[in-house]
Amino acid sequence: MAEGLWTAEELVGATAGRLTRPPNAQINGVSIDSRSVSAGDLFVAIKGDKMDGHDFVATALGAGAAVALVSRTTPEMEAAGPLLVVPEDPLRGLEQLGRAARNRSGAGLVAVTGSVGKTSTKEMLLKTLAASGKTHASAASFNNHWGVPLTLARFPRDAAFGVFEIGMNHAGEITPLVGMVRPHVAIVTTIAASHLGHFKSLAEIADAKAEIFSGVVPGGSAVINRDTPYFDHLAAAARAQGIQTIIGFGQHEKSDVRLDRLALHPGCCCVSASVLGEPVTYKLGLPGEHMAINSLAVLAAAKLLGADLARAALALAEAKPAKGRGVQQALKMQGGELQLIDESYNANPASVRAALMLLKQAKPGRNGRRIAILGDMLELGEHGPALHAGLSEAVDEAGVDILYAAGPLMCHLWSALPASRRGLHTDSSDGLREPVLAALQPGDVVMIKGSLGSRMGPLVEAIKSKWPPAVKDV
Repeated sequence: MAEGLWTAEELVGATAGRLTRPPNAQINGVSIDSRSVSAGDLFVAIKGDKMDGHDFVATALGAGAAVALVSRTTPEMEAAGPLLVVPEDPLRGLEQLGRAARNRSGAGLVAVTGSVGKTSTKEMLLKTLAASGKTHASAASFNNHWGVPLTLARFPRDAAFGVFEIGMNHAGEITPLVGMVRPHVAIVTTIAASHLGHFKSLAEIADAKAEIFSGVVPGGSAVINRDTPYFDHLAAAARAQGIQTIIGFGQHEKSDVRLDRLALHPGCCCVSASVLGEPVTYKLGLPGEHMAINSLAVLAAAKLLGADLARAALALAEAKPAKGRGVQQALKMQGGELQLIDESYNANPASVRAALMLLKQAKPGRNGRRIAILGDMLELGEHGPALHAGLSEAVDEAGVDILYAAGPLMCHLWSALPASRRGLHTDSSDGLREPVLAALQPGDVVMIKGSLGSRMGPLVEAIKSKWPPAVKDV
């Protein structure tokens, strides 16, 4: 039988815990959610703001978990199955497991941060590196204080590559996370006004993102967007951490990985680039210039990690948008089709502009309109009103025919637009549901975006519920 993800001895050794009894199954996975436990999982009873995982230990063990990592026990828990009791809280135990998995791995690791594009870049890296060897990556946006150690704790023994997304809302959050990962390559996608409410300036955001360089292993590399005004700032931070190989990517003439030609299409891009002196031409299965730029960082990391560059470039054709990050779908309406662009996962000024450019590239049908439905961009602090109003030029450049807006901050953009472009403004996304469903017509292209707290996702689902898919997602 092949060796599992963890042995009982490894669990005890990594966490300094004690087993109440030996696991009765091979440990092949790690879970922190009792609702999604699989047979053979280690269930980690993390205590969150609203719920304590200890309350679900018996349920997880009953669902097939091989053992539960806990910091306290009850007779009910002990009767339900094996427990790994750790001296500190279970999250600390998960972190220790993550470090142990990192220490035993010989894989090439890459970590990604940035104000925009982390998850899409992570997914592209997964596709490209998997073309050269077994690759493990963060699920969804597991990029925080529990997501990173969970991803590490799930790291297969035989993986050739690992991809980790690392996020932050405040200064100091990236340092401990990247210290667990210790990547060979660190990517910074860009610096933009995301979470600006927690910082005094974009320079402070750049400093917080630059924390990713603190964990890079000796001899490792930094891959930085050469087009951002903060390239020199970030490069200096990388050098201060002892990183000698600093790779710039983008359209800048001094980029080490340079975009030479780009053909944009509604559902993809065709790219010609120079990757560390090697010419590469490829199709990217994601639309948008911003995606094409980030694909350059992906190919840079692939080459630095020793993956096959040709296979990596070919694999980019299979890249697809993650849910809520540019997924395009044709929906069947009486008399034609409606094109839906789902950008509802999150929003900041840079990502909204990029989404508006996707709307610009889309081609409405006969008598169709370009419709933008935008919810508030949150965590911008005192800069919020001006940053929302400042999107008016991007709306104009994208050729938006009608804007629907939700939230008090989006009122500032609403007020900056001519009356001819104003569809409706409401206090929340709920208020847009019925008016939008009544207004959409065959031939329209509609793009929906907003911060998670703006709850634009339910509006996407309402549209999809009313009109069935006409073709497969593109």
